[in-house]
Amino acid sequence: MAALVVVMLLAWFNGRTKAVASAGAHPSTLHSLPGYSGTYLAIWSVLPAFILLALFGLFGDLLLNLQIRHSLPADIRALPAEQVELFMRNARALAFGGTASETSAALQEAARAYASLSRTSNFVVIGAVILLTIGGFLFARGRIGKNFRARNHVEAVIFGVLVVCSAIAILTTLGIVLSLLTESLRFFSEINTLDFLFGLKWSPQTALRADQVGQSGSFGAVPLFAGTFLITFIAMVVAAPVGLYSAIYLSEYAKPATRRIVKPILEILAGVPTVVYGFFALLTIGPFIRHAAEAVGLSAQTQSALSAGLVMGIMIIPFVSSLSDDVINAVPQALRDGSYAMGATQAETVRNVVFPAALPGIMGALLLAISRAIGETMIVVMAAGQSANLTANPLEPVTTVTVQIVTLLTGDQEFDSAKTLSAFALGLVLFIITLGLNIISLRVVRKYRERYD
Repeated sequence: MAALVVVMLLAWFNGRTKAVASAGAHPSTLHSLPGYSGTYLAIWSVLPAFILLALFGLFGDLLLNLQIRHSLPADIRALPAEQVELFMRNARALAFGGTASETSAALQEAARAYASLSRTSNFVVIGAVILLTIGGFLFARGRIGKNFRARNHVEAVIFGVLVVCSAIAILTTLGIVLSLLTESLRFFSEINTLDFLFGLKWSPQTALRADQVGQSGSFGAVPLFAGTFLITFIAMVVAAPVGLYSAIYLSEYAKPATRRIVKPILEILAGVPTVVYGFFALLTIGPFIRHAAEAVGLSAQTQSALSAGLVMGIMIIPFVSSLSDDVINAVPQALRDGSYAMGATQAETVRNVVFPAALPGIMGALLLAISRAIGETMIVVMAAGQSANLTANPLEPVTTVTVQIVTLLTGDQEFDSAKTLSAFALGLVLFIITLGLNIISLRVVRKYRERYD
């Protein structure tokens, strides 16, 4: 890779030099700027070799394992899949100087074959990379000239890269959805869907074996979603007005010197680790709420939804404030000037002109903050606990969907039990909820964008 970087730089300078030389004393006759010719030569010198290296990195070990597995003795290939996989791992470890859990003549032979085939494949790939680099360089350099449309070719490559990146993003989303959907369908084949969506008790402990004592399991997810929405609501009650009013002040009322100082300080909150917020909630906010509640005759615990929601709201204030500030600053000054020309005050202009014009972006900021609150785990674990309580009392401990997902998938788990598979079902429902929030936000944005565009 380091050699390819050097080749790319040399090819760029060579291509640029040849383009300038082809124009002679009249550089203006070139179809494309010399830099495009250098970029074209650099792309053809490096890109094919880079693609080959990327493919080898992705599939080289797979092909190597298949070849070694195919050459194993028949008695080893006849073993169960788990033992064959262990044999292959030991052979690979021995081939690259590691240690194996066992040694045998067959294992030594497989390790030697693995090392030999690995060296051969590396030499073949290096040779192919050299040939592709030389061939691409000569091919591209021969095409560079005064009338060569280098810019069109370079832009076509950039367009292709953009398309590939977009495809990767789309395929990643599809992969996430399919992985959630596949495992969720396995869960719903064992647990009734209505019991999961509308059940009021969450106790996923089940017996993994027929001879093991365990609970029958209750998979009612309502307490989890109720706790999630309760904490999110409390967080947004704190973050939405504080963040939005901070953005309005910084963008419309604050002096430039004040803005330069206050905005970075406010954005520091976004850089504080969530575990620090969790400590703050557990050691400071939680005891304060408990003592305050007891002072007025209420019963409260140190771990509560109110404690987690308040601290989470403080955490997401920068998301609302910073994004809303950018959106408000993007409102055309002509709208403000027109309002002032009609005799409106600054407060009336902010309320009746600037805020409605910036509402689509503000809705996006609030949606991002809601998504951040829904997905938070560490603060909830430390400040709200892990009790799946169905309650609307913010002074009681609750849990959220994300906390339960982490709990269900932590440690050695068997992916053939309803307990483990329930994590994927929770993730799927949470994905659908956030997708619904996105759709609602897009509708609001589209409605008000038509009004002010």
